[in-house]
Amino acid sequence: MEIYLYAGLAIVLVLAAVGGFFLVRTRRSVAPGEEETAPEVTREPQPTTPEDREKDGGADLLPPAQAPPAGATAAPAPPAEPELETPPPSAGRMVRLRARLARSQSALGQGLLNLLSSSSLDEDAWEEIEDTLITADIGVTSATQIVENLRTKVKVLGTRDRDEVRALLREELLAQIRTDADRAVHTAPHGDRPAVIMVVGVNGTGKTTTTGKLARVLVGDGRSVVLGAADTFRAAASEQLQTWGSRVGAPVVRKEEGADPASVAFDAVARGIEDGADTVIIDTAGRLHTKTGLMDELGKVKRVVEKKSQVDEVLLVLDATTGQNGLRQARVFAEVVNVTGIALTKLDGTAKGGIIVQVQRELGVPVKLVGLGEGPDDLAPFDPEVFVDAILG
Repeated sequence: MEIYLYAGLAIVLVLAAVGGFFLVRTRRSVAPGEEETAPEVTREPQPTTPEDREKDGGADLLPPAQAPPAGATAAPAPPAEPELETPPPSAGRMVRLRARLARSQSALGQGLLNLLSSSSLDEDAWEEIEDTLITADIGVTSATQIVENLRTKVKVLGTRDRDEVRALLREELLAQIRTDADRAVHTAPHGDRPAVIMVVGVNGTGKTTTTGKLARVLVGDGRSVVLGAADTFRAAASEQLQTWGSRVGAPVVRKEEGADPASVAFDAVARGIEDGADTVIIDTAGRLHTKTGLMDELGKVKRVVEKKSQVDEVLLVLDATTGQNGLRQARVFAEVVNVTGIALTKLDGTAKGGIIVQVQRELGVPVKLVGLGEGPDDLAPFDPEVFVDAILG
């Protein structure tokens, strides 16, 4: 019995030794640095079910190749494009703003009507009428002429009726404002060249704002516009103009602060030609009008622009509240850049609207645009009859 036990144990030892020998040979047959790989098994992707996702914590796991790297942040979404506004057309703008103008000007008109329709028009009354007109910045020459004409007509007609007096005063004011003047702002392109408008004036009159509002007027009339931010001496001017342009889809040509204004104006006209735009509006620098350097710079801008296209309009922006100072500004600018029209701002809230008469009389330049409020669409083509009717109430 013991013999069989020993024989079985010997057989087991022999088999173990032979198995170990073959195992060592197999491991040595793999080259150093190589690893044994298991056979590749391809499995069809199994669809995930809500139950599977619930087991995984509710998250859909990404394959390793698509998983975002650790610590990575999502790219910021691009800023939304500003929604373009649709401004109203220029036609009828001043009629719509008539009530606002009447509120600020009616004191002048009503005061004159009360004086003229009083029972006694003695010398003192006529002097008071003349003083009222002068106070409204109509100017001494125009005020004297109006009073003389009214005295003659009232004496001949012998009228004191308020409606008749109003008609006489309306006729005289319209004669002074000149209803026959060409007040159109020339914005139509000629051939393959856009119309070019230069906007000039001292800082503080609303020059850049007027440029932006004028762009809205033209876009409302169906014209395509390019803006040139040539006021490179005032840091906020180009940013302000960019805001106005982006609202109506008008591109703005601008450069860094302190750049050559004439270069900006030239590039703006070139952009207008390239884009096939109808009108290019150039906002110019507006430092103190007493500085000769500014006047020289404006002349240079105009000359450089005319190498590319003719300048159709030079609009001088005046503040209606500045009175005689505004008239002095007009004279200086007119000597340098041949002003073709006046844009009178801040006409609401003031009884100084008579500056319209005086500027036109002194310079022979018509008022073409008036600013009647703070809103983006409160710039309107000037209509003499609407203006006079608003004054008289």
